[in-house]
Amino acid sequence: MIRHSSPSSLLRRLARRFAGPLLTPFLSQQPAAQLLRTTARQQWKLLALNFGASLVEAFSEGATLGVIFLALELLSAPGGSAGLDLSRYPSIGVLGGLREVIVQAPRTPLFIGLLGLAVLLQALMSLAGYLNQLSVGYFAARCVVTVKTLIHQRILALTFACASRYRVGDLLNQATDGPDAINRYINSLSQLLLNGLLLFTYLAVLIALSPWLLLGAAGMALLITLMQQQLLPRIRDASRQLMASQVRLGSRITEDIQGLRLLHSMGQLEAADRTVRAEMQQLEVEQRRQSQLGAVIGPFSRFLPILAIAVIAALSLLAFQGRVTGVLPSLATFVVALQRLNMRLGIIAGVFTTLGNNTGAYERLNEILSPAGKELRRQGGVPFQELKHEIRFEGVSLRYAPELPPVLDQVSFRLPKGQTLALVGASGAGKSSIADLLVGLYAPSGGRIEIDGLDLARLDLASWQQRLGVVSQDTFLFNAALAENIAFGCSWATRADVQAAAAQAQAAGFIEALPEGYDTLVGERGYRLSGGQRQRISLARAILRNPELLILDEATSALDSQSERLVQQAIEQFERQRTVLVIAHRLSTIVNADQILVMEQGRVVEHGAHLELLGRQGNYRSLWQQQVKAVPATIGRTTT
Repeated sequence: MIRHSSPSSLLRRLARRFAGPLLTPFLSQQPAAQLLRTTARQQWKLLALNFGASLVEAFSEGATLGVIFLALELLSAPGGSAGLDLSRYPSIGVLGGLREVIVQAPRTPLFIGLLGLAVLLQALMSLAGYLNQLSVGYFAARCVVTVKTLIHQRILALTFACASRYRVGDLLNQATDGPDAINRYINSLSQLLLNGLLLFTYLAVLIALSPWLLLGAAGMALLITLMQQQLLPRIRDASRQLMASQVRLGSRITEDIQGLRLLHSMGQLEAADRTVRAEMQQLEVEQRRQSQLGAVIGPFSRFLPILAIAVIAALSLLAFQGRVTGVLPSLATFVVALQRLNMRLGIIAGVFTTLGNNTGAYERLNEILSPAGKELRRQGGVPFQELKHEIRFEGVSLRYAPELPPVLDQVSFRLPKGQTLALVGASGAGKSSIADLLVGLYAPSGGRIEIDGLDLARLDLASWQQRLGVVSQDTFLFNAALAENIAFGCSWATRADVQAAAAQAQAAGFIEALPEGYDTLVGERGYRLSGGQRQRISLARAILRNPELLILDEATSALDSQSERLVQQAIEQFERQRTVLVIAHRLSTIVNADQILVMEQGRVVEHGAHLELLGRQGNYRSLWQQQVKAVPATIGRTTT
């Protein structure tokens, strides 16, 4: 059964189809749309200036065409200015005496005056264009800055567990592509406003010249509209696929650069290059497909006016054949107006293509800004001041994902203030997971972590973390001076404080030997320093914080024997007045700990002091004997 649609319903469907890509990103309830609306309310003066400048541009263009038509008619009129038919210019009649001035003026001065007026109108149009671009540029700059800030805030607001599910390259792409998507969308809106007003101006000129010209222009616009109706969905789909490929490729290149040391050491440089080249080839295929789709509209839009000019020029003989004068001015003005109309239609078609291409980046921006499916860091809570009594784990369990097995299972222990607790066990036993829970990187899947009897989940997380000192195997240093890295998070620290902390961490010697001393730049992730030097900088950073809880996760693993002995002495001096959690593989570094927990498959299997555990004939004694046998010469020299 064939359904017949009324013209009004057809227009509504066309409006929804083509206004969708334009208005949906602005009117939806997505975070980016809300941001645009909020910024629009705050910057309404800029938007008013943009709209006013667009109106002035459209008026100036229409008036220029009218002046050009009048000048051409003046040249073609048999009797000069006296032969002009001013009845077709009602606006002149409004000015009263201007009609007589035009009729009585000599042809040459009047023609030159009209040309000067056309130039002034175009100058006004240029000034309005400048204000137009300036206002939209200012508005876009505010939106881009706001989006960049929001993306950065969103990434920092994610829990560590949630943020860890993203690849670094993905987050870098989000921070780059999101603001670009907003900028493209705002400029597209401005282009559509200006070119839409100019489009109506040219249509008004064409209607004034002849309804036949309107039919030609409408037919041309209809053909472009039908073509876009077929192409835009394909362009949007291609944009999503292209964006996905760009994200994968960006993530891969970022990881290859971050992992250069691993690629070199494992001979995987060629394999990494082959992988990237394969991704590049796929990206090239998708970019070519996108180019094929986007390249259709422009040439088609440029061809239609030529066809329309040829057809309507013939029709113009019928339209203007009854006139004694004005055929040449009408036809010339028509050609100018139609060419400019074609240019504006091409720009509008290009804007819709840009909006289609922008779909992928805009959707990814909404994805990162939307809280749906994300775990955000908890805010607020009881401010932490100091540790007064103890830290307690009560039946704590942890799963990194519901489908994964637990990494901690019913772990319970007490860590009184001022004591040192050591965690030992095989890799994967759950030692570092306990440290991560204490730092607040993850929340327990079960059980409670209490700080002086208060659930850690009720503490203000930032205030708790600011009173911790953490030294881990994977030491991160900023590409900044050594002094800045040591003083990170301690804005109050003086250079003397930094130097004292470095001396206590046995780092002052190698720092002062450097040509620039504490002002030495360490390079990206501290690559200019050795592993042992980076760990000593990390230890100095922790010491400077004067923490309530010091967490040492293999803090001496990258040191040689001499450096390890010096750093161990520094740690022992520092931890006498501190509560310390130590994770160690080398048991010789934790023999003086007040408590030692032996971990196995996420459970505490033994608990006691060093000598007590050696006497139990259990896991700890086995680990100790294995390490003694592995370094008999060292043990012998130590005992002698």
